[in-house]
Amino acid sequence: MFIDTSLTPLQLEHDAIRVATLAAQKTSRLLHRWKSTDGAPVITVAGRYGSRSWTNWTQGFLYGNGLLAFEIAGDTALFDQARQLILSEMADHLTHIGVHDHGFNCVSTYGNLRRLMRLGRVDFNPWEMAVYETALRVSGAVQASRWTQLPDGFGYIYSFNGAHSLFVDTFRTLRICDLAHQLGHTLHGEQDRHINLLDRVLRHAITSSRYNVYYGEGRDLYDTTGRTVHEAVFNPASGAFRCPSTQQGYSPFTTWTRGLAWAMLGATEQIEFLQSLPADAAPEITSQAIKVLYKTARATCDFYLTEAAASDGICYWDTGAPGIAKLGDWKSRPADPYNDCEPVDSSASAIAAQALLRMGHIADNEGHHYVSAGLSIARTLFKEPYLSTEANHEGLLLHSIYHRPNNWDYAPIAGLVPYGESSMWGDYHLLELALLITRAAKGQHYTFFE
Repeated sequence: MFIDTSLTPLQLEHDAIRVATLAAQKTSRLLHRWKSTDGAPVITVAGRYGSRSWTNWTQGFLYGNGLLAFEIAGDTALFDQARQLILSEMADHLTHIGVHDHGFNCVSTYGNLRRLMRLGRVDFNPWEMAVYETALRVSGAVQASRWTQLPDGFGYIYSFNGAHSLFVDTFRTLRICDLAHQLGHTLHGEQDRHINLLDRVLRHAITSSRYNVYYGEGRDLYDTTGRTVHEAVFNPASGAFRCPSTQQGYSPFTTWTRGLAWAMLGATEQIEFLQSLPADAAPEITSQAIKVLYKTARATCDFYLTEAAASDGICYWDTGAPGIAKLGDWKSRPADPYNDCEPVDSSASAIAAQALLRMGHIADNEGHHYVSAGLSIARTLFKEPYLSTEANHEGLLLHSIYHRPNNWDYAPIAGLVPYGESSMWGDYHLLELALLITRAAKGQHYTFFE
């Protein structure tokens, strides 16, 4: 990847605000069209959002888009609309015991509402704040209760596939448990056993770092430093690790790039959160977790830059997808979303760009390198052909991929690869990236726990 070391957040501030302005317009139109009985918007087909059954993990992004667009560009009417919909539509997610996605749905909604009120961006109301904070406590505890215990004292929050399944995605959803812990919440188990939510976060993070991420230590023949695997499979009866697996990648021995990006962002955000805690408020395992998380963050960020990204910082959907070989020396030139071999995944690039900026924030000597890389990717995503500027296209970030193996993504030309479509998580993470950059342009830093 070509990294422009001369870029600064201030140079991209105007483009970031333009992204938010477009997002406000598109989100407002979508909220007026969409009915909750339709489910949740997931991906676009020919520019129009529709639902796609698996789990309802994207509804919070829809309303979160309105909150972030307000925060960056100041659309108060959109904020009011999104806030009202969160209060009326999101309660079911708080007690959804069947998913690992609480950090997606509830931090993007209740978490952002709380954060905006704490920052003084909206008027403080003690009863509203109590609602937001109670919601975050409940959601974090429910997520943490989905626990598979391993014999070594560690364990993981298992995916919707069942107790045997550890998804790399969950790295990014851990932040709901962080917020619940920050609010002083404790999970109560059988016989009133008190379960420290942050301790559970850290044990999950260490387990996921061990089994969803590779470090070139010879775990198998395909052990390349920084590579990730979507799913780690365990025997829940004995706790024995069985095998790497995948749901959305090409294979367990290639790297699904959105999973890679989830690990990058989850690890860097966790480090930021842990560094914010008073020393006497952290579990004993914290120092071990920080060491592991730094190793994970550095390995995955470096893998993205050297193995996953084309010269403009955009990645294809899986580093080992069979059509990649037909693209020749693809790393030496900008990604081509219109090629006829394999699709790019701009949503993975948006998530990765934010992770690189956060890596730059926590790194010491190499911070500028990672910041420049994140800004270089953002510069690409903030413009055409990735930014959706057409009013009749409901998405914000073009060329996003959901589930390539299941053929869930719309291809405009039958028989060729998907391109030109958006996803609700891609739009949301492009806005998070824009918020991070507009705050950095003012010498500030945005975190989910501020």
